[in-house]
Amino acid sequence: MAATGELPTFLAKVPAGEIVPGATSYGAPREDVPVVPAMADGKTLGWVFLTSDFVSTTGYSGKPIHTLVGLNDDAVITGVNLVKHSEPIVLIGIPDSEIKAVTENYTGLDLKVEEAAGGSAHELDIISGATVTIMVIDDSIIRSGLKVARAIGLGGLAPDAVATGPKKIIDPDKKEILDWNELTGDGSVRRMSLDVAQVNAAFVAQGDAKAIARPEPGPETDTYIDMYAALADAPGIGLSLLGSAEYNNLKARLKEGEHAVLMLGRGRYSFKGSGYVRGGIFDRIQLIQDDVSVRFRDKQHVRIGEITAEGAPAFTEMDIFIIPADVGFDPAKEFRMQLLAQRAIGAIDKVFLTFDLGYRLPDSYLKSETPAPAAANGTAPQATASSVTTAAITDDAGEPKLWVRIWQTRKVDVIILGTALAILTGVFFFQMQITRSERFTFWFRIAFLTFTLFWLGWTQNAQLSVVNVLAFFSSVTTHFSWDAFLMDPLVFLLWFSVAAALLFWGRGAYCGWLCPFGALQELTNRIAKVCRIPQFEVPWGLHERLWPIKYMIFLALFGLSLYSLDVAEHYAEVEPFKTAIILKFQRAWPFVAFAIVLLIIGLFVERFYCRYLCPLGAALAIPARMRMFDWLKRYRECGNPCKRCANECMVQAIHPEGNINPNECLNCLHCQVLYQHDQKCPVCIKKAAKRKRFETQIGIAKPDTAKPAAVLDPAE
Repeated sequence: MAATGELPTFLAKVPAGEIVPGATSYGAPREDVPVVPAMADGKTLGWVFLTSDFVSTTGYSGKPIHTLVGLNDDAVITGVNLVKHSEPIVLIGIPDSEIKAVTENYTGLDLKVEEAAGGSAHELDIISGATVTIMVIDDSIIRSGLKVARAIGLGGLAPDAVATGPKKIIDPDKKEILDWNELTGDGSVRRMSLDVAQVNAAFVAQGDAKAIARPEPGPETDTYIDMYAALADAPGIGLSLLGSAEYNNLKARLKEGEHAVLMLGRGRYSFKGSGYVRGGIFDRIQLIQDDVSVRFRDKQHVRIGEITAEGAPAFTEMDIFIIPADVGFDPAKEFRMQLLAQRAIGAIDKVFLTFDLGYRLPDSYLKSETPAPAAANGTAPQATASSVTTAAITDDAGEPKLWVRIWQTRKVDVIILGTALAILTGVFFFQMQITRSERFTFWFRIAFLTFTLFWLGWTQNAQLSVVNVLAFFSSVTTHFSWDAFLMDPLVFLLWFSVAAALLFWGRGAYCGWLCPFGALQELTNRIAKVCRIPQFEVPWGLHERLWPIKYMIFLALFGLSLYSLDVAEHYAEVEPFKTAIILKFQRAWPFVAFAIVLLIIGLFVERFYCRYLCPLGAALAIPARMRMFDWLKRYRECGNPCKRCANECMVQAIHPEGNINPNECLNCLHCQVLYQHDQKCPVCIKKAAKRKRFETQIGIAKPDTAKPAAVLDPAE
């Protein structure tokens, strides 16, 4: 296989001499691995590769960090160049030069020594504020370097031996319930305990004078951290520790090929810390198995309420972390949970150490997997486990694709959302009947928005984004696959419903009812009104000049996506959705401040962000021009003389002359409530009065001797 991926692109930007000193050019790529020789006068001086071609470690952005690395024939790193990354922590706060300076320090690192020490023979130079980024770069350089050195035999390193014989997998029938002593005794649960004295001694051994001068205070026998690990998806272990209800919830959450590790902790040091709230990634722990390294994100994290095993001690931290299916984790092989301990040596500077908790699933929880039968013609089956991807999964037994199995495991969620969409569709189709009751319409809307915010948004994280629009367009113009879009059932259902709603009602069906951040704005504004916070109406002339801003933002993001989808995604942070909904405000303060400022403005100007800044709303409004029906009814008197609907429209989507702007309308249905309100709509009031006079004249009704109701001023 010739060099693939983005390696050729990056080679064109970095001279060979910067990666391998003395080299003047790159040679032809090898056929077996994506590596190219660095040449001088026809002689190979070293080998150059891209880390992301060999490992898939990602940082805060969730995207690979691309680094060019050079190796000589003795498996020593000759040069490193950080060529591309999408790290927001770096992009917004730390100069690129600092990160690149750290990577350049890997020059001269001997991978033979690293292999002997399990990749921990060198000292990690971490920049405060970019802990995860630096650790990911370090991990990718070491692991990919070892893979390359083994693959082409540098420094005498031998290629990995190919496993033979039957593969061992978790035995689904091993469901014996054990108590805490039995679980810890047979190795089902493994422990690492550190006291204050041990941690202080470790920092002394490291040799940093500033860290040594700031020892951990308190009695040396105090527990620094008492940490336990267990593979929770093994039925016997999961049922023993979590109980049947929590274990069944875990199994329902796990997708095909995923595993789960349970982490328990107590003591003065937290294995989670609070740093993960900044970017949704846990920077104090990682799972390491051979060349596999896994860092966990907030979406892969589940808090546990209690440990049900008899005799279990009390813990201050009980958490499950999901191991993704595509990282190559083998539950039958030994792995370790690595803890990053940190010590402050200044206002922002810290020194770091790592401690390992080893784990191996006991053989009693494993069984040998039966090899797949050979085909009738004696050849091996065409589809194998290694060919499984998230894009297409179909084995020889005719099992459904991965996305189908995902949908099957999320049946309840799909049914809940499907029911909500069906109810909302019914409300839209029978809106005239529904809106006859002002009280029912109001409380139905409040209830539906509450469901949208709490269940759809904060619980299921099903918040659509303009990034989805940009990614869809990019996929259509490159390598479109329906399977990729079907991987998240709720997001797919939302997009399908949005597409249908655009033809019938415009963008308001989503923006007004199904957007969690929109629901958050409206509900907080309702509370503000109850608290009598003054509401400000934007003058019409200014209002119609402000609403095009969101279209400008969308077009700018769309243009950036044509240049680079990564760049567009970075600037799409103009959407506060990730901060307010996905991460629930647990993020770096600039993002949180931005979202809170928008919500505060929304307390005074209802749906401020939706009106003027939302690029997703703009993206939906453009195709919504194709809608086939006008469902919102109007009188000839609307706008002239009556302006009540226009004055009460929460987003000022009704023009002074009375017509509704479908691009801005959120389909809240309040104007339809007013349309048939016999006490608020002047047209309805006049019709009711005229009918009353007619009935009185023909003797059907007695004259109303009570004081007649005042007819509202049409100008209202």
